[in-house]
Amino acid sequence: MLLFISILVLSQERVELQSPSGEIIIRAGIEDDSFVYGLIYKDTVRIEHAELGYVFANGDSCKKLDIHTYEERTVDEIWEPKWGQYSSIRNNYNEIYVVLNQVNSDRQIEVIFRAYDDGVAFRYKSHDATDSIVIISEETKFRFKEDMDVWWIWADYNTYEKLYKKTKLSECEHVAAPVTLKSQSGVYYSICEADIDNYSSMTLLKTDLFEFKTNLVPWADGTKVKTSGGFESPWRVILVADNPGDLIESSILYNLNEPPSKQDLDWIEPAKYVGIWWEMHLGISDWGISKNRHAATTENTIQYIDFAAKNGFDAVLIEGWNTGWEDWGKAEAFYFSTPYPDFDIDSIVRYAKSKDIEIIGHHETGGDILSYEKNIEKAFQFYQNHGIKYVKTGYAGGIKPEGESHHGQFMVNHYNKVMRTAMYYGIMLDVHEPVIPSGLARTYPNLLSFEGVRGMEWNAWSEGNPPSHTCIIPFTRGIAGPIDYTPGIFDIDFSNSLSEKKKWNDLDDGKTAVHSTLSNQIALMVVLYSPVLMAADLIDNYKNHPALEIVKEIPATWDDTKVLSSEIGEYIVIARRSGDKWFVAGITNENRRGVLINLPEFLEPDKTYDCFYIKDHLLSHYEKYPEKYLIGHKTFKSNETPDVQMKEGGGFVMIFEEKK
Repeated sequence: MLLFISILVLSQERVELQSPSGEIIIRAGIEDDSFVYGLIYKDTVRIEHAELGYVFANGDSCKKLDIHTYEERTVDEIWEPKWGQYSSIRNNYNEIYVVLNQVNSDRQIEVIFRAYDDGVAFRYKSHDATDSIVIISEETKFRFKEDMDVWWIWADYNTYEKLYKKTKLSECEHVAAPVTLKSQSGVYYSICEADIDNYSSMTLLKTDLFEFKTNLVPWADGTKVKTSGGFESPWRVILVADNPGDLIESSILYNLNEPPSKQDLDWIEPAKYVGIWWEMHLGISDWGISKNRHAATTENTIQYIDFAAKNGFDAVLIEGWNTGWEDWGKAEAFYFSTPYPDFDIDSIVRYAKSKDIEIIGHHETGGDILSYEKNIEKAFQFYQNHGIKYVKTGYAGGIKPEGESHHGQFMVNHYNKVMRTAMYYGIMLDVHEPVIPSGLARTYPNLLSFEGVRGMEWNAWSEGNPPSHTCIIPFTRGIAGPIDYTPGIFDIDFSNSLSEKKKWNDLDDGKTAVHSTLSNQIALMVVLYSPVLMAADLIDNYKNHPALEIVKEIPATWDDTKVLSSEIGEYIVIARRSGDKWFVAGITNENRRGVLINLPEFLEPDKTYDCFYIKDHLLSHYEKYPEKYLIGHKTFKSNETPDVQMKEGGGFVMIFEEKK
């Protein structure tokens, strides 16, 4: 690691920081007693006169400031994640650590700026010894110079499960982070946050024509953050890129988190899984046992284990195995270590072990945090005792205690408590209904994946997700971290299940379907990254299906990632490497299109490659003929540029391996 540090006492009221390449510049200083910053990219001012500061309880504020000292340093290091888009990551930035004095007060607050070649980040630190600190407002602003295109969802304090809109910045009101923007000159930005701990998550409120202000998700009493003895905010991050694919390739959120303190991490392993899940969303079985349609039975689980073992999957999810589903909404409904009578967890675990298959356990809380926290040690100890190393958690429904939000400090502290408890017990997590990911998985690599998006299940019981949805989320929600979108549906129109399907959700109008082609469904397993990767369909729909051979090839983690071409909301083509194989996948929205795959961009020169592929048929269409596809092998020279056609709502996967 390269590290350079210098400490200066200022005689001026302005500091400047350049990225390692010099293309990004942060300028910060005092204007009218306020501490403001600006962002310059490629010699053009992009953000200017954006204020920083705080308002505390009792009318106390930290907004009128002057600069006391600052410290500079440079860091350049390489680290290796346990899983991710890359097998190694470079962390290279320049930093200024600015100490500010509150005017007419003895209070000091620190702001740390970091400039990377792909964006900037800053955070606040306070060492206030006060027993109680209550933040009413964080005054961070993002003041852009012009109107821009924006991809956003409304800042609901309880869910990210929404369809994204594209509007002008001037037409936005209150948006969730991450939010992605495109300037008139074609520069892309994403505003997000890193290292959310003992703090509230961030939304962005429009306060001027082209300006967002940080709006923290409140506690039930309206305050934003409660702490003592000082505080440290999450990093406020602005990614900057000349093309949208660079946003996906960035590792800045992980670089802004600390390395793990625990060194024995060999037990942390990505996994590709099937499981008892989709059938319940389809309405052909139930989570609970009350209607004799229980899904998570011993018999059904054994079938899934056998299928997983035969077809090279790593794990099986058992959602709905524990009692309490019939009492949804009641206090302390769920018993996290008590199986239903038709589920023999001891024999299931023994059988899975004999087949070299992992079991993914499940904790649904129904939002009852008080009950879950009371039982969390016992629940994780139960799984540890049974040799279960993966757990999916769920928080569907309103939070208890009432008045608290999914995304406020109360729940941030809860999620992080679960993360740390799971780490102690040697358990990996897949968190549904989460707070937004923030790169904490670098510090706690057992935090594998998250939902936090309008995912596949919406196709089972609502009007569903349009094809454009999955062409937007890699550039918005996906910037924050892995997405457990649960793709891989083969029975697109549910024709194999119609006779058994039963309406259980009021959003089901009887016309539900997955709005994509089959090739698109498999491509999503490459495009949307998750280190716990689910092939979500019923196993009967996979058996003896030729396309399953492509699914079996796709791994759950990668050594390298390159976005080859993309346009937000339109299409994306991405190349990912695992070992010596390259997996190229593309998806498109409601429009058909052809894309050129520039093989020299990722394949070694002067070599010949075998390509195992699946792509749309000439007749493929996400509504008319969604299950038509072409599969086969073809040989390519590494200097070729094949043209691949994607039909409406379609996609493709090409697996390249050097011919020996």
